Amino acid sequence: MTVMPAFGVNRFDFTSPSAFADDVARAERLGWDYAFIPSTPLLLRDPYVNLAFAAERTRRIGLGPLIVNPVMRHPAVTASSIATIAGLAPGRTMLTYGAGDTAVRLVGRRPATVAALAEAVTLAKGLLSGEEVQVPAAARPARLTHAAPVPVWVAAGGPRTLRMAGRVADGVFIRVGRHPANLRAAIDAVRTGAREAGREPDRVRIGAVFHTVLDDDLERASLISRSMAAGYYEYSPQLFDPPGFAWNGPPVEELKAKVWPDFHHAADLTESGRVVSFLPDEVADAFALYGTPAMIAEQLERALGDLPISVVVAHPMPAPLSGGPSPYIERFATEVIPRLRNRLAS
Repeated sequence: MTVMPAFGVNRFDFTSPSAFADDVARAERLGWDYAFIPSTPLLLRDPYVNLAFAAERTRRIGLGPLIVNPVMRHPAVTASSIATIAGLAPGRTMLTYGAGDTAVRLVGRRPATVAALAEAVTLAKGLLSGEEVQVPAAARPARLTHAAPVPVWVAAGGPRTLRMAGRVADGVFIRVGRHPANLRAAIDAVRTGAREAGREPDRVRIGAVFHTVLDDDLERASLISRSMAAGYYEYSPQLFDPPGFAWNGPPVEELKAKVWPDFHHAADLTESGRVVSFLPDEVADAFALYGTPAMIAEQLERALGDLPISVVVAHPMPAPLSGGPSPYIERFATEVIPRLRNRLAS
């Protein structure tokens, strides 16, 4: 039986911290459970300043960055920042780590290795729990004086990172699209990692990030969904294997020259979708939620199935990084979530 998950969104009005806080308050009124903010220094203002404003304007909604990385900021600095937010919003903050991808590539750095990511998560968890943590080359153990109990999650898609997350994280946001074979393989990897570390697998919470194209223009939605599929193949071609897909077009490295910075973040996702228009419908259907509210509710129901996914991040595509409040937040909350709830109850 499918259980109704909590829902989070990661795109708001980023024009100012005050505007962000107002938009998060709007999401809270509409029933969203989590408000996340990306940490991409060249594209957005400081996430913790934004979160502090939002914490003061809200009472219920969960808050946190999705995602941070250990390349741009030392984990001790990150732990201090999120602990400060937890002081403003106790019991409703969370921290999510990832390798970095776009945020670090834009400044000419490489994403974090699996080992570096594991080290960062472990250090942040220790500091946030108030422990004295051994730090290489430090004269004495490190301790965060204003520690706060903030859960530390990892966002991951590759099998090695998923297993690592199962070993060390409090929860894992899987980013593998919506095909059941990929979702099950990802959850199995997390559970394998948990068992390797002697942890109870069910104690590691599972969330899922779904790129979501809420668009009544089905032709445009279908093209964007193809760009999403290409984006997954671009960075994680192994995700085509569990569903039995093949890349029957020009090499993706050749096609990348036509989009920037990648198929997930191109300025015109319909045009990048046309670049990979050779991808069949079954591939487009495997990596994004897309179409009308009724279509997306049905797709979500099929994707969730009986999987233990407790949090869904409905990542809007195209993803606005500036401008005023997006109608997506209201449309998804009022047109998709109620339809999904009704489908699950019937």
